[in-house]
Amino acid sequence: MAEGFARLQGAAGRRGAAAAYSLLALDLVALGWVILESFLPQDPLVFAVDIAFGLVLAAELVLRLRNSASARRELLHPGGIADVVSVLAFLMAPFFPGWGFLRSLRTLRLLRSARLVAHLRHDLPLFRRNQDAFVAAADLLVFIVVMTGIVHATQQATNPHIANFADALYFTVTALTTTGFGDITLPGTSGRLISVVIMLAGVTLFLRLAQALFRPNKVRFRCQACGLGRHDPDAVHCKACGALLNIPDDDD
Repeated sequence: MAEGFARLQGAAGRRGAAAAYSLLALDLVALGWVILESFLPQDPLVFAVDIAFGLVLAAELVLRLRNSASARRELLHPGGIADVVSVLAFLMAPFFPGWGFLRSLRTLRLLRSARLVAHLRHDLPLFRRNQDAFVAAADLLVFIVVMTGIVHATQQATNPHIANFADALYFTVTALTTTGFGDITLPGTSGRLISVVIMLAGVTLFLRLAQALFRPNKVRFRCQACGLGRHDPDAVHCKACGALLNIPDDDD
């Protein structure tokens, strides 16, 4: 059954889409658990849930690698490394409970998965028309979650203003937007460095999202002559080489 599910991941059509969406749903549930866990006492039941998530994700990773044409390349890819780190973060939760934010890295890999993006483009016209904006928003969201987790992990024991994930999220967003209310600060050199990373990297991702939202809409269609991949929605000829295009309508 497990091997069948692994083959299902690479299947075409509705079965492949169902597998891709199921994995995305699993990762979003796991991410929700990571956030909820920061409000719960660290007890054996919480750690048992962490380990259960880790075992499920580890099994999926092993089966995917077994059915991959190039398992080594997939494992050494940044997405594969993110998978391994997130699985270890779940399995090692009883020993390193404060570093659960690393589990959110897997969601970034799935949102960048070529198969998942292809299914989303096929099934959701809104995603097809605004793919860059959705991907930029996903990158920003994962960055916020990871940085919030870092703030929570490094400050919870020593900073009285960071008691849970919500406090860490509040600081991360105020630092990212450079609002700087000053009611929560991260003391020490490490705290200042974390704040700098949030401001610089976060503002960059936010500007990228704004650019994707407000720049003129383009369609993705690779020109057979020169390879240009983005064109105006009503383009008949490639603006780079002049070749005739045959861009499908959204209703096709």
